[in-house]
Amino acid sequence: MTLMRKFSWSFIQEDEVNNSIVDLSRTISSDMPVYPGTEQPVIDNPCTIDNCGFAEKKITLYSHTGTHMDAPCHIIKGAPCLEELGVGHFTGSGIVLDVSRCAKESRNINLDDLIFFKDMISSMDFVLLYSSWGKYWGNRKYFENYPVLSIEAATWLSGFNLKGIGVDMISLDPVGATDMKNHKIFLTKNIVLIENLTGLEELSGKRFIFNCMPFKIDNADGSPVRAYAILL
Repeated sequence: MTLMRKFSWSFIQEDEVNNSIVDLSRTISSDMPVYPGTEQPVIDNPCTIDNCGFAEKKITLYSHTGTHMDAPCHIIKGAPCLEELGVGHFTGSGIVLDVSRCAKESRNINLDDLIFFKDMISSMDFVLLYSSWGKYWGNRKYFENYPVLSIEAATWLSGFNLKGIGVDMISLDPVGATDMKNHKIFLTKNIVLIENLTGLEELSGKRFIFNCMPFKIDNADGSPVRAYAILL
């Protein structure tokens, strides 16, 4: 079923649109959490309505700030950057897998936690992992001991014809990891990574189209995205 068949946009009411779209993005602000060692965004207001007659902000931030996407060239030399993948790479069918039990049990996400969903994953473009770790956003704990995919589970997931993997955590590898094994497993296959998602619990068991459009930046190793889901 195409989106055009599902929604008649010229006649749909605004409240119906709002009820059909789930925002999955963190708000960018000057005091937001960032990956340890990264500078926080700097948001200036050089132009205001009072002094210029219009409002305009000056924003300085790293390309992997907030809800963002990792490009293959983020980790792998010579691999495609975001603008080389094409806009169609950033939208498609999605599924949320509830792996919050792994967080409760303080362990990695193993193949046994995912294999039940094999048939559903095989028809999807995006797999989004709901760990419940987003509840620690703004707390130091957000950066510590979150569940990550085991190498076996990541390798298995990378065998599907996916466009991307998304998580409600700071990274697909532990903070401080230098080998970035999970990143490499996916990015070598041009499977983009979307990190710091929120609101995934609202999509559990539902059918949706996932959208995560990055800025069109030259040689983009990553970019903040406005991630959202359109319910079907």
